[in-house]
Amino acid sequence: MHPMAQRLLQSSAWSDLMMGNHALVRAMIEAGTRVVTSYPGSPTPEIADAIMTIPEEHRPFYFEFSSNEKVATEVAFGAAMNGHPSVVFFKSVGLNVAADTVVQLPLMRIQGGMVIVLGDDPGANSSQNEQDNRHFARMAYIPVFEPGSASQVYQHFLEAAALAAREQSVVFLRLSTHVCHQRERVDFAAYTASEHNWAPRFEAKGGEFIPITSAVFPMKQRALERLERLRTDAARLAHTWRPASGSRLGVIASGLSAAAARECIERAGADIDLLVLGLTYPLPVKSVSDFLRSHDEVYLLEELDRIGESELKSLAWEEKLSTTLHFRPDAYLMGELDPVRVWALFGKTWPDIFAAREERPALEATVVRVPTFCPGCGHRAAFFAIRDALPPDSITVGDIGCHTMGAFEPYRMGQSLLCMGHSVASGSGYAINNSSRKVIAFVGDSTFYHAAIPAIVNAIYYEHDVLLVVMENGTTAMTGQQTNPSSAEALRRIPIERILEGLGAPFVKKVDCYQHEKLQATVQEALAIKGFKAIIASHPCMLKFTRAMRRKGREMPMVMSVKAEATAAQCEAILRFDCPSFIRSDDGRVEIHPGLCIGDGSCRAASPEGMLELRKRGGQS
Repeated sequence: MHPMAQRLLQSSAWSDLMMGNHALVRAMIEAGTRVVTSYPGSPTPEIADAIMTIPEEHRPFYFEFSSNEKVATEVAFGAAMNGHPSVVFFKSVGLNVAADTVVQLPLMRIQGGMVIVLGDDPGANSSQNEQDNRHFARMAYIPVFEPGSASQVYQHFLEAAALAAREQSVVFLRLSTHVCHQRERVDFAAYTASEHNWAPRFEAKGGEFIPITSAVFPMKQRALERLERLRTDAARLAHTWRPASGSRLGVIASGLSAAAARECIERAGADIDLLVLGLTYPLPVKSVSDFLRSHDEVYLLEELDRIGESELKSLAWEEKLSTTLHFRPDAYLMGELDPVRVWALFGKTWPDIFAAREERPALEATVVRVPTFCPGCGHRAAFFAIRDALPPDSITVGDIGCHTMGAFEPYRMGQSLLCMGHSVASGSGYAINNSSRKVIAFVGDSTFYHAAIPAIVNAIYYEHDVLLVVMENGTTAMTGQQTNPSSAEALRRIPIERILEGLGAPFVKKVDCYQHEKLQATVQEALAIKGFKAIIASHPCMLKFTRAMRRKGREMPMVMSVKAEATAAQCEAILRFDCPSFIRSDDGRVEIHPGLCIGDGSCRAASPEGMLELRKRGGQS
């Protein structure tokens, strides 16, 4: 059994250095979770990685990657309604996809209890925005736990699962990128495996699970009363860290911001109290009120939006408190609050304590590198072929996935981007009353199943003049190579071409991305047809393939090289392919780095003069 699985299933109490995402899985096991669902998205994929190390026959819960976040939420909900404690996890913007379902959950009596784990992303490290999902919690009346370390991830999940089971409700566990990925020594409790009664426990009592008009208000009242009860839990999970007693200065924070605040206070040797909130919604009114009363000045430290600030101002006004409150200036409403930024914030309010630090010496200028595809990526080969097959004024619409990087130089394919699965529908909009410019929409295979199918149905029905190019690489590559229904190793492969044909698409063709001329000809053939048409540009993810080869102890046998007689002009043409293994010399010549090149040969499409050749790795051509 994998070492990670052995640790996660260990029955005795133990302590180990553990990533927040991995500590969460142990907490799921200890809490008696029985159903776990997800759609992959950073910063949460390592949760699934840890789960997948446990063989199914030893896994104490059912786990699946659902086709999107809404489906994942509903599968977890159905299981919890049947009495099985459940968890669903996904990234920040995944909540947008699931929102139609999530806002209904607090109205229900969820018999097994349900925890939604959110991977929020202050700083937009791996997301298209900095969405603050605390707004959703308040809109939907869902309590929110906000851990700030790997240990707290473990502890807060146990609290959240217990609360969800007790209240027969749903709870948010809101993580952020560096809480997910932080490593800390975590003390785990003993665990004893127990049998679970899988008999269905769902009982529909008088239609209380059907939110029609007559039922909505009693259900909402129950949700509001639940929140009020939970203020007791919020108070229990709030604690004051006091480096010195009798301080008149205080800070209120939660999550990673609390850890940054504590580090700054310790480093400054400051006489400042820190109130750390664990369950941040509902607000523990009495704990916060007492903290404000006992301090002359209090700084509320929170990332992103002014959610806690509004609540604190309201509380101070209602309680007629004289405490001076401090909040972040507008310049700090974006990005993560690390100790450097927090020190600067505190320094603006308490300059005598947090003196301005000396400027760090400027680092040498580094070369700005544009994100690019891996060596051998089929997406690069596809974009190289398609770019030259399109009229120069074509409108290209991108989507979420590895192929998003096609928007950068030298391809500039995908000139607008919103969210998962938007490209076909947005492309349809671009095509309305547009007879002069071709519209091409791109979507990855995982996103095709996730969110594109309804838009495709719409485009076929209304005969929108859009060419859809499905970038099929057989995996959910950008988030960690998870399987999807297009994967060769999928439980039951559902071919994309059969779906398109079944929906009535009049033109569907599949071409290997490495077949440069055939792909170009197919694009031109499709563009000559009015209405919706689809091309599946297919090639396996080569990063996944080469990793599998290395795990077997094998190396890619071939490598590309540039012939010695290649001219500078020929090398310039080769560079149009933009492989990261290319090295340009000062004299304009191109060399190929043998450690990066995988010898796939797809770059030969950029060298019509035959200046690129395959040779054995470490040998002759």
